[in-house]
Amino acid sequence: MKNQSFLKGSVILIASAVIAKAVGALFKIPLTNMLGGLGMSYFSCAYGLFLPVYALTATGLTTAVAKLTAENCAFSNYKNAAKIRRISLLLFSAVGTAGTLLILLLAVPFAGKIAACPKAWLSVMMIAPSVLFGCITAVYRGCWEGMRNMYPTALSQVVEAVVRLAAGLALCSWVLSNEQTVLQYLPDGIDITAAASAAAVLGITLSTLAGTLFLYIRGTGLEKSSPLLKSGREQSGRQIIKSLFAVLVPVALGSIVTNLTSLIDLATIIRCLDKAAVLSPDYFYENFGLSGISQVEISEFIYGSFTGLAVTVFNLVPSVTNMFGKGILPSLAQAWTRSDRNESERLSRSVLKATAFLAVPSGIGITVLSKEILLFLYPDRVAECTVSAESLGFLGIGVIFLALSFPLFSMFQAIGKADLPVKLMAVGVIVKFAGNMLLIPIPSVNVSGAAIATLLCYFVIFILSVFFYCKYTGIRIKIFSLLFPSVLSGIFCGVTARAVYSALPLENHLALPLAIFAGGVVYLIVSAVTGNAKELR
Repeated sequence: MKNQSFLKGSVILIASAVIAKAVGALFKIPLTNMLGGLGMSYFSCAYGLFLPVYALTATGLTTAVAKLTAENCAFSNYKNAAKIRRISLLLFSAVGTAGTLLILLLAVPFAGKIAACPKAWLSVMMIAPSVLFGCITAVYRGCWEGMRNMYPTALSQVVEAVVRLAAGLALCSWVLSNEQTVLQYLPDGIDITAAASAAAVLGITLSTLAGTLFLYIRGTGLEKSSPLLKSGREQSGRQIIKSLFAVLVPVALGSIVTNLTSLIDLATIIRCLDKAAVLSPDYFYENFGLSGISQVEISEFIYGSFTGLAVTVFNLVPSVTNMFGKGILPSLAQAWTRSDRNESERLSRSVLKATAFLAVPSGIGITVLSKEILLFLYPDRVAECTVSAESLGFLGIGVIFLALSFPLFSMFQAIGKADLPVKLMAVGVIVKFAGNMLLIPIPSVNVSGAAIATLLCYFVIFILSVFFYCKYTGIRIKIFSLLFPSVLSGIFCGVTARAVYSALPLENHLALPLAIFAGGVVYLIVSAVTGNAKELR
């Protein structure tokens, strides 16, 4: 059995996440260029419902299985670790099936009544089977991660990304190229853009199936590998299920609360933008260049642009730095179980330092070059970029607080306080909802209000998380001194990137890559001078 350190496990997961996100960008960027703002509104409606349901059935499950497996392996109870895997597979395959059926049943009323985007129902239905596949995948990943072997999770992420890219783009492109053939098999009210969006979503479902099959084949070696069945005592099935749910329920609820920000956007942005469009329709046409977009479609177009462009870029960094949290959970759980306070404190500081090292310069860079980044990625969608640029500027700062919150959630789970992130994130969700409702209806603010609300949401969550982690562990984390080197280095990085870009000719297609490279070099230099990387071990 491989036994990887926190940093090695995190590096493995981060490497796979970088590859998966790079491949994912190759999927999402051309997809957005193909579908545009309206098509991405249908796509985002499907994802808006999928993420909370998926979190309930799968996201927390990986953490629960990983934590229980790690604790049993720490005391050489390998028989029980194997039994946890078997019971989890049976139980959560049933849960995943129920989740799939629930989405299928709610697709039409959800799209029409809640999302105010009736044409999205087909896309919602296409995402439903992913819940079942996600549950099975989560059990396998949790088992491997609990044994501190991150390779299967890493490889499965890459497999999913590659299949998503190939299947999603191929299906979407085929539908758009065969309009007459496709529409004759679809009900009235579904146009070619909605059909193409559903085809792209089907590609995502196929990718989750591919990840499940990969881990199923890889998982056949679990019971043959090293000591899984050779020693230790077994708990009863009832005890295992009770222990699973003791971790799963608060973690899953926390994941739902986290993903409720996207669901809040889905339920509020279009409706609030409708109010703004009624108050001042000319504002949107004059400032965003929405030629060819009817007044009825303004809200859907802006929502699709925001979620398809700005939110896509916003999610790139936290999805990578989240791997630090996943990597630290088994190590910190074992250290805390053994009452090793010094190791627990070292790990806590290291994971926050490592996360900040990547998140701070990335967030600042996104903020100072928001419009330039969007136009570079989506050159054929100028109106969508114009709509989303200001929002992405606010989200860039939000990136930092969201990225730093993820490892704190894992740290709470490792010390047995898995319920606390739920309560803290509930506070953040209230901030998010209030911000959306108050800011978006103002025409001059419009969808940027959603970005500001997101920034405030994760800032509150981060501050509360640090306070309560220190309170319950007794570990002292001087957050200002811990983050100051990254912030200082990040400011130099952002100023340099902005200055280099401004100094280069606008027609130079290498302007943005050169500016980012220059900012990165300055960041590393200033980091070396300030000792920013000295705790990354």
